Amino acid sequence: MKKSIFLLLGAICFNSINAQHLAGNKMRDNWSIGINGGIVSPLTHSDFIKDSRAVVGLNINKQLTPVYGLSLESNWTINTQSRMTTLESRTAFDAFDIMLLNRINLNNLFAGYNGRRRVFEVEAVSGFGWLRLIDFHENKEDANHLASKAGVNFNFNLGKKRAWTIAVKPAILWDMSMWDTDRKHTHPNYNANYANWEFAAGITYHFKNSNDKHHMTKIKAYDGAVISALNATIEEMRDEVIVKDKMLLATQDALSTTQSQLNAEKEKNAILTKALEECINKEPKVIENNKKTLESVVTFRQGKIVIDNSQKPNVERIATYMRNHKNSKVVITGYASPEGSAEINERIANQRAQAVKKMLIEKYRIDASRITAKGQGIGYMFDEPDWNRVSICTIENQE
Repeated sequence: MKKSIFLLLGAICFNSINAQHLAGNKMRDNWSIGINGGIVSPLTHSDFIKDSRAVVGLNINKQLTPVYGLSLESNWTINTQSRMTTLESRTAFDAFDIMLLNRINLNNLFAGYNGRRRVFEVEAVSGFGWLRLIDFHENKEDANHLASKAGVNFNFNLGKKRAWTIAVKPAILWDMSMWDTDRKHTHPNYNANYANWEFAAGITYHFKNSNDKHHMTKIKAYDGAVISALNATIEEMRDEVIVKDKMLLATQDALSTTQSQLNAEKEKNAILTKALEECINKEPKVIENNKKTLESVVTFRQGKIVIDNSQKPNVERIATYMRNHKNSKVVITGYASPEGSAEINERIANQRAQAVKKMLIEKYRIDASRITAKGQGIGYMFDEPDWNRVSICTIENQE
C-alpha cells in the first residue's frame, strides 16, 4: 500500500515539471465525461458466467498532467439474479458504488509526452470509494461498505483531434468490510473471497481546452539566459523608440516652424505679385532726355596704349550709338597719369586717343571724318592718379 502511494506521488512530481511547459493545463481544462457498460462476477468460489451480472456506469474525469489524472466513477450492478444463493433481492439494482480513482498513463510515464494523445495508451487505475449493497442481510437492510478498485484501462483515442476515447477496462473490485462473527465490527482488508471481476468498456468525450485543443500541447521552453537577453533587447528597443519619438516631435516642431515661414513667404510673394501686376498694368511714363552729350571712358593699364578686352564694350557702346545716329560725331581725348616725364605722358595720352579711334574705324567701320582724336597729356579729372590713364569719348551733335 505504501509503495503504491510513493509511486503515485513520484509520478505526480515527475510530471509537474513537464506540466510547466504545457498549454491547456489550467483548472478548467482537460475535463471529460464517459459512460461504461460491462459485466461483474465473483472472483472466487463461483461460476464466472452463471454468477455474472450486468453493470452500467458514469464517470467524470480530470487530467492534471499528461501522466496523472483523477476520475469520479459510479457503477450500478443490475440485479439479473440473486447476489447470494440463499437470499433473493427484488430490486432492479442489487449494488452500486462511487469511487475516486487515480489514473497513471504508463505510455507518458515511461515514453514521455509528445504533445498529443497517442492512438493507443495504457492507464493503471486504483482508488477507494463507497459500496452500497441493497437487500443484503436476512433482514433485507442495505449495507454500506468500504470498497477499493484496481485495474487497467486500454484506451483507443479516435479522430484527428483525439476528442473521443474508447476503452476496455478490466478491473478487480474489493469489498473491504471484513465482519466479526457477531457482525458488529468490520476490519477493512483485501480478501479475494470478497471481490469481483469487472470487465467493462466505455466511451469518453474530452472537452475543448483553452488552447483550442482537446488535449494538452507542449510549449517550447526557453533558457533563462535567452529570456534575459530578449528582455534586455526589448528594453533597448523601447529606449530607441522613446528617442525616435522625441526626434519625431522635434522634427514636427521644425516642420511647423518651416510651415509658418513658408506661409509668411507666400504672403510676401502674394504682395509682390500684386505689386508687379499693378506695375504691369500701369500706364508707361515717358521721360524726356534733354542731355546732348554722351561720354564713355576707356581705361588703360600703366604705361600701356593697347585696349584691354575688358574695355572693348565701352568702345562698342560708342560705335553702336554712332551707327544709330548718322549725324553724330565723337571727340576722343587721351590722358595719362602723373607718373613719369611730361613729354612721355603727352605721347602716351595721344596714342591712347589714337588707339580708340583706330578701333572705331577698323573694327566698327565708323567714318574717320566723324572722329576727332587728341592727347591732352596728364589728366586731373579724378582724385586717384591711376584713374587718369584713360581715353574719354564724347559724342557731339546728337540727333
